[in-house]
Order: sequence, then structure tokens, then C-alpha cells
Amino acid sequence: MNKFIVIDGLDGCGKDTQVNLLVGAYESKGRDVTVRSHPCCDNKFGKKSKQALLKTGKINHLKATVYFGLDALRSVHIYYYNKRTDVLIFSRYTMAVAYLPNVVNVIVYKIVSVVLPKSDCMFFLDVTPEESLRRIKSRDEAEEMFENIDDLRKARSKAAKVTYEWNVVPADGPAEEISGRILNKCLESD
Repeated sequence: MNKFIVIDGLDGCGKDTQVNLLVGAYESKGRDVTVRSHPCCDNKFGKKSKQALLKTGKINHLKATVYFGLDALRSVHIYYYNKRTDVLIFSRYTMAVAYLPNVVNVIVYKIVSVVLPKSDCMFFLDVTPEESLRRIKSRDEAEEMFENIDDLRKARSKAAKVTYEWNVVPADGPAEEISGRILNKCLESD
């Protein structure tokens, strides 16, 4: 693998849109691209994380977080270390820690950031909670446990404490403008 890119952020920040734009840009250059979007539906950890996210309560919060982490670790093992592709893009990677309780989230992030691979192309799409919620409500999907204004505000505040190693991209604007910033940074390091 020659390129490892991470797109992360709150729900509704535009991760899937940006990943799709990156895939198109790299494939148009003849590059082989693999995308892992967590939680993934191709393994038991991702499926269990997604099931827990659609429920409420502390136990489901814990299940969603633990299974998400196992799903991401599985993807790192299979796709990053085995180098099965030219360009590897992860959507939703370590910023799930923003949904953990205060203090715990920073500690878990520090541990995870030592263990998991890093890249100069790790992007946190910083969307306002209000815009995030507007986008979430415009989708035709079941809402997850954290998709409300209070939890989005809390998660954004917590994420700000751990994005010091990330390229933080304001994400309330047009998708093409955001994509241009991301792609320029990625191409710098090619």
C-alpha cells in the first residue's frame, strides 16, 4: 500500500461523500482503492456495533464502542498490514472516542493512537452540530443513539481535545470545496 487516508468526524459531517470523491479521484489516476467504512457489515464486530447503535442505554453504548473498536482493529490487520491495495481509505477510525465519557475519551484516544497506524492524510471533518443534525434528518435512515443535538455538541467538544494530530477541515460548506482541500493535501504527499 502506498497511501493510507482516514476520513473521520461526527455523524452527518460528509464522510461518505468525501470518501466517494477521493475514490473517484484516485481511480481516475489508475490507482487501486479499497475503502473500509466502520462499522463494517462484513463481519460480526461491525454488525454488532451497528445493532447496538440503533438501540439506547448505557450497555448498548458500551457494546457499540467495544465492537466498533474490534471492527476497526480487524480492518487494520487485514487491510493495512497485509497491504492488499494501493490506496486504503478508512472512514470512521478513531474518533468514535468522542462518544465516550469525558476523561475516558482522551485516555482511550492516547492508547489507540499509539497502537493504530497514522498518516499525514488523516482528516477530521469539523461540522457544526446544527448542520450535522440537518444532514442526518435529510437521510432516509434509522437514527442512531448519538444523533441528537445534545450528543452531537458533546461529541464535537470531546473530539476537539484529540484532533491535534489530524488535518481539521471545516465541513459545513460545499462538498467540492471540502474535497479540494483534502485532495490537495493527499496529493502533496504522493
